Amino acid sequence: MKRLTLMTAICAPFACPGTAGAEPIGIDDRMAIIDRITDIAAGADRHQWDRVRGAFAETVTLDYTGLWGGKATSQSADEVVAQWSGFLPGFERTLHLVANHAIVAAGETTATAEADFQAVHRIGADSWTLMGHYRYELAKRDGAWRVTRLTMTPTHESGDRGLVDRAAARARASR
Repeated sequence: MKRLTLMTAICAPFACPGTAGAEPIGIDDRMAIIDRITDIAAGADRHQWDRVRGAFAETVTLDYTGLWGGKATSQSADEVVAQWSGFLPGFERTLHLVANHAIVAAGETTATAEADFQAVHRIGADSWTLMGHYRYELAKRDGAWRVTRLTMTPTHESGDRGLVDRAAARARASR
């Protein structure tokens, strides 16, 4: 009979679904991945752009085609932060909640995580709320996990999507 150790009990729930026999990801790596995911959402809401930048690899692919159409884009993390910081401050408030984190694939230096989200954007009494799923591809370099690809799949939307354009205009006017 195999002896169950404390580490086995802690890590067992984090094994990758559908990968029978694969080693589960360690708790330190799991928490570091969740921290990077949180850094993107909470950092954007708090306008902590260094925090957001630190969550991304040097080059990141963003796929918001489920919401905006078009094609996924690959760009530098600095360009992503410049874009986001160019319109998010135009909202009076935002709140990006990310939950139900799952590591769905993991190796020594790569991982894929999924999470659900709800994002609320407000200007005055007007709001736009978006809900859906995120899929994150990450790479581990120099001991740190960074997001290399972020795919957003919307499932629910309410309010005025036009608030994004209003926020961008407000942000430009305040510079």
